[in-house]
Amino acid sequence: MTDNELTQLSTRIGQLLLARNASVTTAESCTGGWVAKVLTDIAGSSAWFQRGFVTYSDTAKQQMIGVTAQSLAQFGAVSSQVVSEMALGALHEAGSQYAVSVSGIAGPDGGSEEKPVGTVWFGFASVSGEVLTLVRCFSGDREAVRRQATGWVLQTLHDHFLRN
Repeated sequence: MTDNELTQLSTRIGQLLLARNASVTTAESCTGGWVAKVLTDIAGSSAWFQRGFVTYSDTAKQQMIGVTAQSLAQFGAVSSQVVSEMALGALHEAGSQYAVSVSGIAGPDGGSEEKPVGTVWFGFASVSGEVLTLVRCFSGDREAVRRQATGWVLQTLHDHFLRN
């Protein structure tokens, strides 16, 4: 997605959240706050964006949003279990109605046969109790993977949670 497309999508997300009198929070690892940045680029976003957690290290994930050491040790930071805990922890800490989380391997190093560079896990949680985790593998350099992950998490939040 281009910057303009990210802005348009963020604007639409904000409109839908306002219509529900709801807010969103983010818990990000490989995107380093890019999702929160795109959302807060929208004037008036303080009405529907609670906060963003940049939990790049395992320690930050544990301390800030309650990811368990057991999940990190057993499954790794780039896993369904961890992004689920990230989204639920962010939802709880922020008191929002929706939370999204992102953890992946943006590269150029850090990949493995099981989790190659470009692998990104996404978590979504809502106060209604819905939790969704999805994985995608993106191509390109570090910035391309991070941009694609940012656009994908926002598009999925819009399509799956807000557009209905």
